[in-house]
Amino acid sequence: MEKKMMISESPRTSRRIKKRKLANVCVESYKERKSREERVSPLVEKYWFQRYHLFSRYDEGIKMDEEGWYSVTPEEIAIRHAQRSGNGIVIDCFAGVGGNAIQFARMCYSVVAIDIDPQKIEFAINNAKIYGVEDYIDFIVGDFFKLAPSLKGDMVFLAPPWGGPSYKSIEKFTLDSLEPRDGFTIFQVAQAITTNIIMFLPRNVDLQQVEELSWLSSPPLEVEIEENYVLHNVKGVTAYFSGAACG
Repeated sequence: MEKKMMISESPRTSRRIKKRKLANVCVESYKERKSREERVSPLVEKYWFQRYHLFSRYDEGIKMDEEGWYSVTPEEIAIRHAQRSGNGIVIDCFAGVGGNAIQFARMCYSVVAIDIDPQKIEFAINNAKIYGVEDYIDFIVGDFFKLAPSLKGDMVFLAPPWGGPSYKSIEKFTLDSLEPRDGFTIFQVAQAITTNIIMFLPRNVDLQQVEELSWLSSPPLEVEIEENYVLHNVKGVTAYFSGAACG
């Protein structure tokens, strides 16, 4: 507050001013402590404030690396994916820190969770233990594209990296922007395992291209596309193919 006001203000007003100042100090201290304890970088700070939407049991020891913060599927959406995945073995091809694999396992499905990054698999194992489903998941450190010919499953889940938070600045996200390969290639490799595929994509994805994925089969696969919301905000788009469609 301005110093010239302090002479004429009443004691009651002065106390209110002091309380506001104290509150500001507490907020700043909290942010500093949070950053230090959680080791959250400025890039993922906003995701930290959404942590309970990513993992409802976050406070019980959930672990994520920086990429995990902005790439893990929000828990509410992961539950939706699990509800639509049917029965049998689910192959999570880009498992990351385990958000989707955990929810598939909670539906009592057998899950194969694959990621090329050993640290992400380590975190995924830790997170699965917190949810008590580690015995339902086979964790594999490896390259999905090299492993695919030997994989057998009833459902394939694809949530390939979107290229980081910068995807939001793209007016229309195309499938060739996916990583580590373009979406058409990723889909074809998955299709060799099963045509029952669930694919989680950015909210601004080119929907015409998503529909074109179904044309890679003869006859074309049935496809259903839905927008996924968290707190009334669109977080992504999910495409359900073949047996996963119209569930």
